Amino acid sequence: MVDLSVNLGGLAMRTPVTTASGTFGYGSEYVGALDYAKLGAVTAKGVRMEPWPGNAMPRHSEVFGGLVNAIGLQGPGVEAFVAHYVPHYVDTVGEVVGAANVPPMIVNIWGGSIEEYAAVAARLSEAGAPVAAIEMNVSCPNVKAGGHTFGQDPKVLSEVVKAVRAATKLPLIVKLAPNVPDIAPYAKACEDNGADALALINTIPAMVIDIEKRRPVLANRTGGLSGRCVHPVAVKLVHDAHRAVKLPILGMGGVYEAKDAIELMLAGATAVAVGTATFTAPETAAKVCDGIAAYCERHGFARASDLTGALDA
Repeated sequence: MVDLSVNLGGLAMRTPVTTASGTFGYGSEYVGALDYAKLGAVTAKGVRMEPWPGNAMPRHSEVFGGLVNAIGLQGPGVEAFVAHYVPHYVDTVGEVVGAANVPPMIVNIWGGSIEEYAAVAARLSEAGAPVAAIEMNVSCPNVKAGGHTFGQDPKVLSEVVKAVRAATKLPLIVKLAPNVPDIAPYAKACEDNGADALALINTIPAMVIDIEKRRPVLANRTGGLSGRCVHPVAVKLVHDAHRAVKLPILGMGGVYEAKDAIELMLAGATAVAVGTATFTAPETAAKVCDGIAAYCERHGFARASDLTGALDA
C-alpha cells in the first residue's frame, strides 16, 4: 500500500489532493458528487473582513482549453463564514465520512490593505477545527498602494506576509501571482518573512471580446484564465519556485487527471489542487488521488511524498 500522506508546511494531509479556492464553494456543496475521504483538505473560496458583492454579470466565459472568470471574490465576510459556513461544512460532510474524517479546511483570504489581511487571519485563528491553514491570495488590488497587487511587488509582498505571520499560528500558504518576470524573488520574499508554503499558480490575466458586438464579454472587461491551457505554465513556475526556495508548494493549474498532478509533483509540488475541472467533472479530485496511488505502485514509490521534485534529470 502506498502512503499517500503529505505535510504541507505544517498542514497534515491524508492525501496530496485538495480543491482549489473559488471552485469548490465553502466545502459542502459537492457532497454526493465525489468521495471526500480521498481529499487531503478542502480549500474554501476567499473571504475578507466584510461581505463583498463581487463583480457585475456576466462574470465568466468559456474559452478553448479553459475558462476566463471575473467573479470578483464575492463572499459573505469572515464573521458569517465562521458562524455559518464552517459549521455547515462540518455537519454536512461529517454525515458522509464521519466527524473524525472531515478533511481539514484551508481558508483563502484577501483584503484591501495589509491590516485587513492580518485581521482576517487573526479571526480565523480563533475559529478552531476544521479551519487548519490559511491561503493568502496576493493577487487582488492593494487599495492603499495605488491599485497594484500585493503579489507583484516583492517589498509589499514581504510586508503583508510578515503581518499575517504575526497575526496567526496557523500554517500560512501564500498564493502567488503568475504574471511576473521571475517567480524567485517573490517566493524568496515569502520564505524570508515566515510563510510555511507557496501555492502556484493563480489565474492568468486574460480578456475575451465579442467580435459581433465589439465589446468585452465580461462586465469587468478582464478576468483570470484557468483550465487545461495554463497547465504547462503552472509546471514551469512550480519547478522554478522549487529550485529557488525550500518551502513546500501546493501546485495547481490545469489539473484534470492524475498525469497533470504527477507532473506538478515531479516539478516540485508537495500537494496539488483541482480547480476548474471540478465544474465539468466534480469527481475529478478523487480520481486524481487514485491515479497518484496507482502511479506510485507502478513505479515503486512507497510514499506519494517521494514524488516531490523527483525529476530524473
